[in-house]
Amino acid sequence: MKFGQVEDPSKIDFRLPQDNSHTKTILKLNKKGLQDISIGCAKWNKTDLKGFYPKGTKDELSYYATQFNSIELNATFYGMPSPDQVLTWKDKTPDDFKFFPKITNTVSHFRRLLNIDDVVTQFATSVLNFGDKLGMVFLQLHDNFKPKDYERLEKFVQNWPKEVPLAVELRNTEWFVDEEIFDKTCKLFEDNNVSNIIVDTAGRRDMLHMRLTTPTAFIRYVGANAENDYQRLDDWLERLTTWKKEGLENLYFFVHQNIEKASPLLSAHFIKKLNEAWGKEIHIPQMGSDPSKLTLF
Repeated sequence: MKFGQVEDPSKIDFRLPQDNSHTKTILKLNKKGLQDISIGCAKWNKTDLKGFYPKGTKDELSYYATQFNSIELNATFYGMPSPDQVLTWKDKTPDDFKFFPKITNTVSHFRRLLNIDDVVTQFATSVLNFGDKLGMVFLQLHDNFKPKDYERLEKFVQNWPKEVPLAVELRNTEWFVDEEIFDKTCKLFEDNNVSNIIVDTAGRRDMLHMRLTTPTAFIRYVGANAENDYQRLDDWLERLTTWKKEGLENLYFFVHQNIEKASPLLSAHFIKKLNEAWGKEIHIPQMGSDPSKLTLF
């Protein structure tokens, strides 16, 4: 994932900003306590997860699902999944595994939220075949999709099939710099139970808006292939612990790197620290290769 990549990460202030004032209010709405923790990578193929698979692994998804409890499913962004394909993926994973499919780029990038009823219906119909293994679908807007087209986003959100949980990732800076626009958009999400994705990547610190619109935190963390990648994860755990005390219902946390080398190492670190801090027993991913031979850089 090269979005937000910078030449020299040492020049970036990676500290997490303060929470938006609305986040605590949103978290207080949850009366059920913490329900779900899903932590994973964006892909399961060997090319991206170097050193993760033992030699001789024949089915990558089946093995991946023995190590992680979820996947941020980017494959569905590049092509419409058929119901049969969804069922194939579903059948390769254990009962407690969750998929988080990205909405196909036909909706977000090619048609740009116009004339999409047919595609949305097809996509939603397919991913509902995940059944209980469907975590949350997410829409990633193009970084040149701006607030001038707010009405398109409004219509999309209001018409989205409510039986399919939805999150949205805003990318253009204009969504965040104008407080009135951001408030209006977040209110739209709140009214329609849509989660506002937070992205932590070096070159786009504005996407760390720290504003939740539901008691679900959907976080896409991008390591910079730098020494402080682990410390950044520790900082996230500290913030999430605060959110947990305030009423966090679901945590969906997906680990990327600008240059994929060892995302499972970062994920394993984060899961280990979370287990210790929160008293959980989430499986800590094991590397198929000797971890001492792997590097983030």
